[in-house]
Amino acid sequence: MSQISVEQCRGARAMLGWSQAELAVAASVSRATVVDFERGSRVPHRNNLVAIREALEAAGIQFIPENGGGAGVRLAKRH
Repeated sequence: MSQISVEQCRGARAMLGWSQAELAVAASVSRATVVDFERGSRVPHRNNLVAIREALEAAGIQFIPENGGGAGVRLAKRH
């Protein structure tokens, strides 16, 4: 599982309409962890970063890897 960027985290949260606090609850991390990560002041411990990514993926976010056009996120199509 690859690391996510600050921009991917912010974008994914915006797509879901989640606050930083809502993401923190969904990922079982502190709000400060999300705030500090998105501010770029520190990179969370690996387990917290994995938890953030998994919470966003469980909510329907797909992470698009760097492929020459830049990394990104999209909301999965629901059936």
